[in-house]
Amino acid sequence: MVHHHRASLLLHHNQQQEEAGGGKMEELRCRLADCACHHRKHGHDALLLMLAGFAFVSCLLLVLLLPNRPFSAAMDDLLQLGRTRCDQESTAPAPAPCSAVANGTICCDRTSVRTDVCVMRGDVRTQAASNSLFLLLPANSSAGGAGRADDRIRPYTRKWESSIMGTIDELRLRAVPQAARCDVRHDVTAVVFSTGGYTGNVYHEFNDGIIPLYITARKYNRKVVFVMLEYHDWWMTKYGHILEQLSDYAPIDFANDNRTHCFPEAVVGLRIHDELAIDASRMPENQSIQDFRRLLDDAHRGRIKAIVEEEEEKAAAAADPRRTGGGTKIIRRATALGKNDKPRLVIVSRNGSRAIENEADLVRAAKRAGFRVELLQPRQDTELARMYRVLNASDVMVGVHGAAMTHFLFMRPGSVFIQVVPLGTDWAAENYYGEPARRLGLRYIPYKILPTESSLYRHYSRDDPVLTDPVTVNAKGWQVTKKVYLDGQNVRLDMPRFRRRLREAYGHWAAQRQGQQL
Repeated sequence: MVHHHRASLLLHHNQQQEEAGGGKMEELRCRLADCACHHRKHGHDALLLMLAGFAFVSCLLLVLLLPNRPFSAAMDDLLQLGRTRCDQESTAPAPAPCSAVANGTICCDRTSVRTDVCVMRGDVRTQAASNSLFLLLPANSSAGGAGRADDRIRPYTRKWESSIMGTIDELRLRAVPQAARCDVRHDVTAVVFSTGGYTGNVYHEFNDGIIPLYITARKYNRKVVFVMLEYHDWWMTKYGHILEQLSDYAPIDFANDNRTHCFPEAVVGLRIHDELAIDASRMPENQSIQDFRRLLDDAHRGRIKAIVEEEEEKAAAAADPRRTGGGTKIIRRATALGKNDKPRLVIVSRNGSRAIENEADLVRAAKRAGFRVELLQPRQDTELARMYRVLNASDVMVGVHGAAMTHFLFMRPGSVFIQVVPLGTDWAAENYYGEPARRLGLRYIPYKILPTESSLYRHYSRDDPVLTDPVTVNAKGWQVTKKVYLDGQNVRLDMPRFRRRLREAYGHWAAQRQGQQL
């Protein structure tokens, strides 16, 4: 499933259109401001005046070149130049709307293109039958003091994609003078979100759900209750260990729990920063994607330990059914082998579209390059802890662009991620997985295939735009992109060419290992 590819391309295109008109002026203003601040710090007032003069002339020229930019806006930018704070980059960002909400108030932040978030503070009560949350007003007060007394929200992080948002349950938020009595009273905040939408696709499960949940809930230090719309038992089985790291309380299945739950505060909707990303400047204590990665370690440690013990017991029983206590011996043997073993390379294998047709050749080439090789083929029912165990213990991950590349999140910082980039997927491969992998601290090595390495080369003429100009083909729309490049393409790696990536990965591992031994 690759729903995110179409939708995010549309978002990217819209953002480019919005930014194009003012980009040149803003770039000039920012560069001049930065330069002026630098020299003011060193007392170069004369240079600042010279820069201001240069800015005046440049703005006049830009007004002539960009007639749709008002002259007054250009002059405002110029006048602000001398007053730009030199420490602007180091100042904390402005607090998000609705971050400070008065008691007895409903506040909805709809400023983000990706998500809406509403905050209700006071006596908040659930009513599943009407898909509502009520804010009980104090005696002798009116709904007018609660902002909008009746609001609606679909608590999912893809609000710019109307087709999928139409499938998300809508909640009604109401400020009322009376409501049903409490059946269960909580003394901590509720965070309300949906596990619907693109759930079932691992990219969306992390990008639209798990990471935004971390961003939204982390500040409560586990003193928070998760209220889930479109609750799925399998989702809880898969991600329950992660939720336990974020909350000390059992989650609530909103639609199927007819009790009235009462909270002092409810946050409805999740905040999201970027593709598989966490902006540390917007997080408490500057928490980053590396902190999220450590939380994943904590979440899966116990289950992985249990899996290892189960395997050791089976191995000991197979070796000698009468023997007991064999687990310790097996652990020591595995540890001893690990000290001088080869680096471990995991190939995330695909069936169907975007499969590696010469995967066996890749396995042989990786072994000759000095790696231990393991094939990993994720299935819908593969236990997440088992996936985590394999990738967390590996040094290199290789795979073709697609949702399964989300599992780079399970790799240790400092390890290597090689992403095979099929024709027509350059932008998505970089933005969804390449840049996020770098932010996590991985060595990211893209391998952009040549037309001759694509199965499309066998079906189109050599000068067809499908092979020579994928950007133009993608511009025809999502259905064309999906049919041609996502569903209709496999890859056959040029092994002499790909071996260079393997050597680069091995060299990085060797340098890392040498550095650890010093």
